[in-house]
Amino acid sequence: MTVSTQRSNLGRQVFGVAALAYGVITLAWPDYYDWLQLHWIARDGRSIAYAASAAQILGGAAIAFRRTDRAGAAVLGAVYLVIALLSVPRIVAAPQTYDPWGDFFEQFSLATGAAIVYARSASLWTPKTRNRIGRILFGLCVASFALEQATFLDATATLVPKWLPPSQMFWAVATTVTFALAAMALLVNRLALLATRLLTLMLVSFGLLVWIPLLFSDPHTHSSWTETAETFAIAGAAWILADLLAE
Repeated sequence: MTVSTQRSNLGRQVFGVAALAYGVITLAWPDYYDWLQLHWIARDGRSIAYAASAAQILGGAAIAFRRTDRAGAAVLGAVYLVIALLSVPRIVAAPQTYDPWGDFFEQFSLATGAAIVYARSASLWTPKTRNRIGRILFGLCVASFALEQATFLDATATLVPKWLPPSQMFWAVATTVTFALAAMALLVNRLALLATRLLTLMLVSFGLLVWIPLLFSDPHTHSSWTETAETFAIAGAAWILADLLAE
């Protein structure tokens, strides 16, 4: 019982710290609010970016603590759902282009993680219903991750550290296949807990082996910071789902 509680705390804390960091990053680079897709709804989206940043900072801090995790989850869930929905106009305008689809499911995976925390804290539905909803929603996001990497396989390969044997393309293909297998496991509910735990480990490895080294090598690039925070936030969401399935 103690081990299960510790895992749950760590998943929420990783998710919360990453969300808080994302808010701070946006405050540091207020002109780089493309991740909010604000140009679709406002000519000057800086004020909206500030509001979203403040919500992520407050929500990220709140979700990390048991007494305030429900409120933090509600705030973060609302923020990430709105950001995900802001990709819909681009999807409608160019449905054959995968960029907006990828943006939608990346943010929706974060909204799903926050929703799981809220549902568990508020005791919404039965554990079986929470497991099924969380598993299917996050499984769809993981399927999108696989399609996104497959679509941009060459670009994905360039992110793999060159010192990793046997080759960059090998790991690009291997991680894409892993995403696809994890999505299948979640959607059909076969070895879902194991798949989610391995998925969490892979996402954390992405942060440690890919994005943090890029962050140190090029700390002045906005995308290095946002990709690092987003990767750990998605890893936190996967960790939250794993704790849910472990019930």
